[in-house]
Amino acid sequence: MTDKIVVYSACSGVEEARKLARHLIEQRLAACVNIFPRAESFYRWKGKVEQDKEVLLLIKSSRGLFERLRTEWERLHSYEIPELIAVPIVDGARNYLNWMEGELAEG
Repeated sequence: MTDKIVVYSACSGVEEARKLARHLIEQRLAACVNIFPRAESFYRWKGKVEQDKEVLLLIKSSRGLFERLRTEWERLHSYEIPELIAVPIVDGARNYLNWMEGELAEG
């Protein structure tokens, strides 16, 4: 088991996703952010079933940085309740995990 995580989130558009991704990288809260611009989401919101086109983000970070990442995400994100779900990276390519370690701020 590593201390690295992948964090899932979504935004309403590509420009917001790029802005948030760049901010996380600049603050060293993420080593890498992948943006997938064509997600379709179904969810219940305020009593209604909604269907929206969204942009999915995969954020690579560490457990020690999650609270700082979450605080920044909630501060900058346009959604009232932005999705932010972290899952552990159990194992991975050693060179990639080492690279991630060097790109992240100390937790």
